[in-house]
Amino acid sequence: MTVYFIGAGPGAADLITVRGQRLLQRCPVCLYAGSIMPEDLLALCPPDARVVDTGPLTLDQIITELADAHAANLDVARLHSGDPSIYSALAEQCRRLDDLGIDYEIVPGVPAFAAAAAALGRELTVPGVAQTVTLTRVATLSTAMPPGEDLRTLSAPGATLVLHLAAAQIDTIAAELLAGGYRPETACAVVAFASWPQQQVVRCTLEDLAAQTKAAGITRTAVIVVGDVLAAERFADSYLYSSGRVRRGRH
Repeated sequence: MTVYFIGAGPGAADLITVRGQRLLQRCPVCLYAGSIMPEDLLALCPPDARVVDTGPLTLDQIITELADAHAANLDVARLHSGDPSIYSALAEQCRRLDDLGIDYEIVPGVPAFAAAAAALGRELTVPGVAQTVTLTRVATLSTAMPPGEDLRTLSAPGATLVLHLAAAQIDTIAAELLAGGYRPETACAVVAFASWPQQQVVRCTLEDLAAQTKAAGITRTAVIVVGDVLAAERFADSYLYSSGRVRRGRH
């Protein structure tokens, strides 16, 4: 028996990986992370599968579900939105499963920030503009941010910044970024429900970020992108495909 932690992708059912889809279609138990999981993805579960919404459950209750499946020798598809490697509460579940001696495997998925970049039609790393992407969030009712990971500190380099789970605090975010390393005219974008039918895209400058986000009615399930890459036009071509690069065949 194995618990498969599957990255379900950002929303669109066809953005789950082939491996994730095949596991979902054969596992007799499926636990999924609440209302942000599309119904057409859950429809891939076997007709007689036990399908459990973990949104209202505590960690102990989730582990009980996994332990019960283990006792019955039933594989579990544990669906997490986006990719399990960030903001998924994966680590604490794996720690419990390690203690119980229950096998698990992690199947990566398309993260929300990648879907947001696709919706914007932009690369987040552009030659001579930015080669670093910082993925972060802000403290809410959830876990506090560690020392040194506040927005002013993270914005100091002026690289591409991607904020998850943060739209509800847009006023504070805009103020902190302006006090950090970004200029009022720095390009910004907010992508809500990336890849979903109800996807929304807001493009603006940092000085208008709060007003534009609120005007669009965006308060949750959004990714905020900040950085000059969003407006970059006159930048050098990358070395990857340059005529000066020596190319070698595969060995």
